[in-house]
Amino acid sequence: MELLTANSGSYPRIGDGPGQMRLRRAYQKWERNQISDEELEEVYRDYTIKVIREQEEAGLDIVTDGQLRWYDPLSHLVRNMGGCEVDGLLRYFDTNFYFRQPVVVDDLTWKNPAIREEFLFARDVAEKSLKPVITGPYTLANCSINRHYDSFSELTLDYAEIIAREISGLVEEGAEEIQVDDPAILKNREDFDIFSEAVEKLAEAKGGSRLDLYVYFGDSIPLYEKFQRLPVDLLGLDFTYSPKLPDLIEEEGSNKGLGLGLIDARNTKMKNPEEIVSVLERILPNVDADRVYLNPSCGMEFLPRKRAYEKLENMVRMVEKVKEVR
Repeated sequence: MELLTANSGSYPRIGDGPGQMRLRRAYQKWERNQISDEELEEVYRDYTIKVIREQEEAGLDIVTDGQLRWYDPLSHLVRNMGGCEVDGLLRYFDTNFYFRQPVVVDDLTWKNPAIREEFLFARDVAEKSLKPVITGPYTLANCSINRHYDSFSELTLDYAEIIAREISGLVEEGAEEIQVDDPAILKNREDFDIFSEAVEKLAEAKGGSRLDLYVYFGDSIPLYEKFQRLPVDLLGLDFTYSPKLPDLIEEEGSNKGLGLGLIDARNTKMKNPEEIVSVLERILPNVDADRVYLNPSCGMEFLPRKRAYEKLENMVRMVEKVKEVR
């Protein structure tokens, strides 16, 4: 089994260093029609390269594009769907971030690829393995205002059809691994059957690529056994909400790869490396899979840029310590 380090999605857009406010300034100018779409895209591309390089310099094995173009995890996707509008702002789970809430007014339809071009650019500039990240259908449905569908199940499965099409497109473009973030299920365990059906639709589209399911902002222990039966290759779990999760994995094991969200991506406090190494040494012998990731508990956009980088560096050192004794 291979132990690797990976990012879990987003990366801070803004920093304190020279030039690290450029993206914010460019976006403000774009909103005022002072620069063109092409000029803003040039800034996005420059920033994407810098964010990927920071992750690589920290020593990560698997990086992301940082999701710099994403205003939030929902509206970035639904703007490319028919039958859906965007309403006001709503708090994203228990964070201090907000998302533009989708309003479903007709049958959902796929119009254009939402993240293909972002992925292609990022993959071509990355020197390490790069995985695209996309929001899952259950979370999209759960966070939407439904003014059209007769049932929540219908809404979820139509979102699943569209996200499956996105996944299929990424596979065709050569994505070897795709991460689906679907955290809302942790707060709505009674919906697991429809959640499972939606995940199955995504799995049908993955072809020979790896499909990772990441959940966070909630306790995954009550659903751990059910997660193990899903047709995905790796489960990303947030340990900051599930302090007893190491005990469960040590006892029950895992027949899937795991993304161990042991690095708190919402708190600037640095973890004691010895504590994390101890947990890894307990968990790893009980995972029956070809790979395990040590990664942040969720996307890193909640942290200052400098602290996010330091956490990634610290995470890499932890894995190096584990490898020294294995």
